[in-house]
Amino acid sequence: MSRQPIPEIVPVVSANPLVTMDSADDSGKGDSAIETEVVAIAPVRKDEPVVTRKELWSYYLYYNGDNGVGPLNYSMTLFQSLATAAGFDPVKGPGTDCQAPDASGQCVLPWSGGTKAVSSIVLVANGVSFAVMTLIFTTIGSAADYGTFGRWLLLILTVICWAAQFASMSLTSPDRWTLAMALYMIGFISYGATLVFYAALFPRLARNTPHARQLREKFERGEISAEEYEVEESLEKNRISNISTMHSNIGYIATLALNLSLLLPRASDPKVNNYVLVLTNGYWVLLGIWWFIFQQPRPGPSLPKGEHYVTIGWKQIWIALKQYKKLPYTFTYLIAFFLLADGLNTTGTLVSICQNDKFQFSFLQNTYLGLSQAITSTIRLLFTVTNVVTILIPLWGMIGIWTTKFGFHNVWEFWAYNVMFGLFQAPYYAFSQTMMAELTPPGFDNMFFGLFGLSNRASSMIGPNVIQAIIDRTGDNWKGFPFLFALCTAASLVIWFGVDVTTGRRDAVSWAEKHRSYAETGVFTSEEDPVLDSPKKA
Repeated sequence: MSRQPIPEIVPVVSANPLVTMDSADDSGKGDSAIETEVVAIAPVRKDEPVVTRKELWSYYLYYNGDNGVGPLNYSMTLFQSLATAAGFDPVKGPGTDCQAPDASGQCVLPWSGGTKAVSSIVLVANGVSFAVMTLIFTTIGSAADYGTFGRWLLLILTVICWAAQFASMSLTSPDRWTLAMALYMIGFISYGATLVFYAALFPRLARNTPHARQLREKFERGEISAEEYEVEESLEKNRISNISTMHSNIGYIATLALNLSLLLPRASDPKVNNYVLVLTNGYWVLLGIWWFIFQQPRPGPSLPKGEHYVTIGWKQIWIALKQYKKLPYTFTYLIAFFLLADGLNTTGTLVSICQNDKFQFSFLQNTYLGLSQAITSTIRLLFTVTNVVTILIPLWGMIGIWTTKFGFHNVWEFWAYNVMFGLFQAPYYAFSQTMMAELTPPGFDNMFFGLFGLSNRASSMIGPNVIQAIIDRTGDNWKGFPFLFALCTAASLVIWFGVDVTTGRRDAVSWAEKHRSYAETGVFTSEEDPVLDSPKKA
């Protein structure tokens, strides 16, 4: 029996103030001679249920299964493997083997009346996938704020990804490389979308945990100051984000370790890679299904009359973009993340292409490398440090242009890369998500996380297309690293020197208070709501 949609609940917005002003005389009134500090407090809707233990654990377990081993790693390896097996060495001509001992190192496939390097085709697949993700986020991203649409959207995207992964059982011969490309793109697109809409859930969860509710009650009674509440609420967001990321890391390790139970005893089986993909996906299904069972209803406002789910997203994005002057740090971060995500995602893809070539598309070797990455990713490091390493990875790849002694030409370098990625890059995803949550106006979570996802995915249309053009022109994978180095450097400099998270968070919550009628009507207007008075600490 299928579950029926949960009835919409008319939201009731708390009448609590969202902006307090603490001054030297504690009067709450500004004085030109007295330095004041504005502290903005996020709203809590009274009808939203408190997060239960089952619900929170099911949220963590979903991410444990949605760890990316299948749709990101194995699917790409299988696609590139079949494409390489179907391709030929352009130096020796059609019918030759790209992996022959005397091969030139280049491999092409027929493409649009000519030929195209396999590496370029993989990058094209990534670029098109990111373009489709961009279309998803712009069209229906903000619509997830309305009613129960976001709840069902995540379920549909998850099921599509599961179906694409299970369908990989059919990829058993080189002539099916085009099908492998299609299934890889479907899985990659739906997987990327699940991450964004999953991430958009956690700010609301963090505001409704028992601990957060107790803090809110203390604030309303005047037992703690606005500053104390602001810090505690931020810590609660970080706690949930870090635990969910830890579960993703645990799931990554568990999935890879579980796959060894097939890869080692069935190493000679030509279908072992297909079996591994099914096992990987089964792990996600087993752990991910519980979120859709235990998730409690926290619907947004009803869709405004005359609007449609397909068109309202574009309108909301345009509205959100016009707020850049009122939310300068939020948009500075989104712009910087646009560049950084492109650099990081494309660097990872390019290194993976080189790695697959080096290890001849071995699922077993990729599993060992993945385990080294996953185990080291459990160590938490500072966001600033992760940005530094983001710059150093493409810089190291650049060295490979001039020498084969270094620069991702040796086995040990790929081991070092995966360890470094686990130590410094995996925490980046948790940090970037948490920072976005800090800079997102409460109640507008899907609208701004849609922009966040748009920054991530839309930017990543650029990198793969630029790099594949460079590879097609030069025939050298390593010539793409200088562009990625410049991209990552520029983005990191903006984040380091251009984003004030504390001020940005207060701007975001203050802005949300001025537009709190959105929570009741679902209609955003440029007219600001009156600011309510705040309770005083006893």
